[in-house]
Amino acid sequence: MNRTTARCCLVLALSPLAGCNDPPAPHWSGYAEGDYVRIASPLGGALVALPVRAGDPVAAGAPLFTLESGAEQAARAEAQARLLASEAQARNTDSGRRADEIAVTRAQLAQARAQAALARSELARGRQLVQQGFLSQARLDDLQTAAAQTGERVAELDAALRVAELPARPDERSAARATATAGAQALAQSQWRLDQKAQRAPVAALVSDTYYRVGEWVNAGAPVLALLPAGAVKARFFVTEPELATLAPGQAVLIGCDGCGAPLPARIVRIATQAEFTPPVIFSETQRARLVFMVEALPDAAAAARLKPGQPIDVRRAPA
Repeated sequence: MNRTTARCCLVLALSPLAGCNDPPAPHWSGYAEGDYVRIASPLGGALVALPVRAGDPVAAGAPLFTLESGAEQAARAEAQARLLASEAQARNTDSGRRADEIAVTRAQLAQARAQAALARSELARGRQLVQQGFLSQARLDDLQTAAAQTGERVAELDAALRVAELPARPDERSAARATATAGAQALAQSQWRLDQKAQRAPVAALVSDTYYRVGEWVNAGAPVLALLPAGAVKARFFVTEPELATLAPGQAVLIGCDGCGAPLPARIVRIATQAEFTPPVIFSETQRARLVFMVEALPDAAAAARLKPGQPIDVRRAPA
């Protein structure tokens, strides 16, 4: 009896249900991957404040960095002034002319009425004098013309008074309100651009890394720092094609790593639809397949806190 046969017989004696040829439970190698949130500004500018450092925890809404914003502040002030002017013009079209202007028109109307009354009186006397032969017909014609002119002047000033008390025409009022609305939107755009120069944390997270120093120029859209939110670490491992049929999204797996202690529970959330060559770093001594499929599993928040991005892991199917 050789040594291998003796070992198998000893196992059989200790555990009748075990077999010498039972295959080991399948396991796959991979690494932990972080879903980072890279914070950038859509506008460029010099970095003037960076109150956080790599490794700092930040709460949701905490300030992260500030870019120089002199031009944006000036643009906002200009938009604010234009809005005030357009709103004033809109209010002006909703009312008549000023009280003093209306008072002048009323005084002119009163004077014109007095002149018209005088012209009518002189015309009446002139007609009597013409009948008595003391006034020529030409002079009577002049009196009639003066009476007509003063009457038309009264009608003119009366209409002017009514117009002065009216607001602007509907089209003018609509145009003024539209100008005020446009001014409000321009102010909102300026405020948005100013706000983008100071970014805050969208969620509670850990500052993973910073990419710029205070004083450096940051291009528009370039990330200034990266955040790793709580629970944003997932397991990424690789399986061969024969093993792919045994896995499905939602399936439970166990993640093992050096220093993690007990295996970490997780569930498969993604299985790649295309094969790829075995990555150069999968931390495996037994993986020999050239083509593999990437699988991602998401642990719960407590388990994810025990994993570090880039950490090598081993994944096994969870017992039923």
